[in-house]
Amino acid sequence: MCGIVGLFAKSPELEERLGVHLVHMLAQMSDRGPDSAGVAVYRDPVPDGMSKLTLYSPDLAEDWKAVASSIGGELDSTRSSHAVVVVPAEAAEAEARVRAARDELRIMSAGRVIEIYKDVGLPEEFARAFELDDLRGTHALGHTRMATESRVTTEGSHPFSTGLDLCLVHNGSLSNHNTLRRSLRREGIEFQTENDTEVAAGYLEWRLREGASLEQALEGCLDDLDGFYTFAVGTADGFAVLRDPIACKPAVLAETDDWVAMASESHAIAVLPGADDARMWEPEPGVVYVWDRAAVA
Repeated sequence: MCGIVGLFAKSPELEERLGVHLVHMLAQMSDRGPDSAGVAVYRDPVPDGMSKLTLYSPDLAEDWKAVASSIGGELDSTRSSHAVVVVPAEAAEAEARVRAARDELRIMSAGRVIEIYKDVGLPEEFARAFELDDLRGTHALGHTRMATESRVTTEGSHPFSTGLDLCLVHNGSLSNHNTLRRSLRREGIEFQTENDTEVAAGYLEWRLREGASLEQALEGCLDDLDGFYTFAVGTADGFAVLRDPIACKPAVLAETDDWVAMASESHAIAVLPGADDARMWEPEPGVVYVWDRAAVA
């Protein structure tokens, strides 16, 4: 049992307080996931030809300026055990530099706009440690985890990112993830944990790489992924939600003129401004819901 939240800003005012609202939503999911928590936030795009990496070290005294210098980049910010480094190179090259210089560091995310932060512990403690309430951004996803299929570690927490500016959070369980993992490795998709959610993220990366749209990639999940799940997926342009055809895992969507929100339970949406006037509904089984920034620009 885990908790998912998502928030998509449709107004500048909401973007300025995205972190505050995300933290409030995440706290409402503590009962569903007390083991660990994480967020993916889309904000502050870097210029073309540059990449933004979120890096993790278990050493809280890590010299992040030295790390950034060793890969030819600049330190953008630090939050607890994580750092954002901007590198004047395409993402694949930037990631290769990290592995060559400091292979023990974990690359949490790579792209132009995504930042991922996650750690073990209660969601409220995680949010305080990472000072998430000062984040601004266009959209974000969050997850609280109750581990059932893998260890409680920072690396095993959600969100998972296997492609540029792509992330996935998941409530449920996949039964064919080991078979799928082997086939995706043959396609060049790499995995860093045993978590089935990372496999689902890798599947989406593969489908997108093969030319599918996000909606098509998620529709492919209905044929290729066995199990029960609610997925929330973030991209540079927006986010999407999908429940499996049986839909035994809970999910709620809501929308106002200022935001779109999703959560495992409605009380996580009730803390948002204007929630009393929001249109709220339960997403249909096997139906992909997508919100794109171009549609609200």
